[in-house]
Amino acid sequence: MIEIDKISKIFRSLDGDDVIALEDVSLKIELSEFVSIVGPSGCGKSTLLRLVAGLSEPTEGRVMIDGNEMKEPRQDIGMVFQAPTLLPWANILKNVLFPLKVLHRITTDSDDQARELLKLVGLEEFENKMPSELSGGMQQRAAICRALITEPKILLMDEPFGALDALTREEMGLELQRIWTERPTTIVFVTHSVPEAVLLSDKVCVMSARPGCVKEIIEIPLPRPRSYSQETEQKFQRLSHRIRGHIFENQKSGGRSDAA
Repeated sequence: MIEIDKISKIFRSLDGDDVIALEDVSLKIELSEFVSIVGPSGCGKSTLLRLVAGLSEPTEGRVMIDGNEMKEPRQDIGMVFQAPTLLPWANILKNVLFPLKVLHRITTDSDDQARELLKLVGLEEFENKMPSELSGGMQQRAAICRALITEPKILLMDEPFGALDALTREEMGLELQRIWTERPTTIVFVTHSVPEAVLLSDKVCVMSARPGCVKEIIEIPLPRPRSYSQETEQKFQRLSHRIRGHIFENQKSGGRSDAA
């Protein structure tokens, strides 16, 4: 469904120097597949996500979706960021409906559609609450509903649980797995957490330090549904160790990583 074909991205800094963020990155993602992208800080994970979203253009290479080259943002792609970015002056129901309003796609069924999504994530009793009245995890659930309201083919998630405490982060990971199981869609998920990537993914794309390139694409053949209790199992540990081995290679040359 998504083909990233020999992508490179170069930025021009304020002092006129060229900064190579990504170099010769290739990756294929199948329909309804859950793919995580991990790697050291600054390796271009978020840049790659923006290229897939059509929010930025590659310097070289191309992104193909359903056989069509990405030239601009598409309405069938949803995004979830690290911060929920909910509208503070609107209640949760109106926040979820906001993308449909922007796209002029509000119908008589839209409220019911939004309420169904809120029920899916356990927020059915909070539709009239304001974002400030919800916890961080609840706000992120609402943000996921907002991304799903347009029924996207692809959901791009840029460290969506990075600002949450450890327990809430684990809870949200399991919640996302459940939502994806009930409403299959193609997910590209950027994270710094190796256990989170192994728990959620069909495969994990491990990036090198800048300039970011693909070190290895690792299949995750663990049975579903998954839980964090599997972290103690040898297969889970072997996969995590293999991913960390690539990420921490850059430390030998003075790099750093925030992988959990």
